Amino acid sequence: MGHCTRTQFEPLNIAVLTLSDSRDLSQDTSGQFLQEALLAAGHKLAERRLIKDDKYQIRSVLSQWIASSDVQVIITTGGTGFTERDNTPQAVRPLFDREIEGFGELFRHITYTELGTSTVQSRALGGFANKTAIFCLPGSTGACKTGWNKILKEQLDATHRPCNFVMHVKKVAIDE
Repeated sequence: MGHCTRTQFEPLNIAVLTLSDSRDLSQDTSGQFLQEALLAAGHKLAERRLIKDDKYQIRSVLSQWIASSDVQVIITTGGTGFTERDNTPQAVRPLFDREIEGFGELFRHITYTELGTSTVQSRALGGFANKTAIFCLPGSTGACKTGWNKILKEQLDATHRPCNFVMHVKKVAIDE
């Protein structure tokens, strides 16, 4: 699996989408954490938005980012629970060319140690669309910290062994 890694870190263009019916950007601690964490890790913020948890709005924004030649990774926060307004999995899954089943499985495994059996209510998921990696996290800041610190930070690092997702994302033009 060593062919999946590189010797140097490669910054990725990452977009962050918060899905909330009750918050605005000034109250978006989850999106803010993700922005700060990805920048601290050496990545670039491609864009950050907050929209209502509406499956058609979600699909619209994600489709634009998936089609963009500049966005390599999308991280969403919110809408992965079981309430009537939690629409992220229904909105995002049809966009995938390939699902990353292990992402949701690992996220739930890790959060089991924090939440116990309540973790079964998380519908966190990941996948690829047009060589864009998409990861959908719950809306709590704690869940975003868990997802980033325990999974995404390593998997979005080209030097992480034995493998990572960097080689699978689209290539972008380097700003000179």
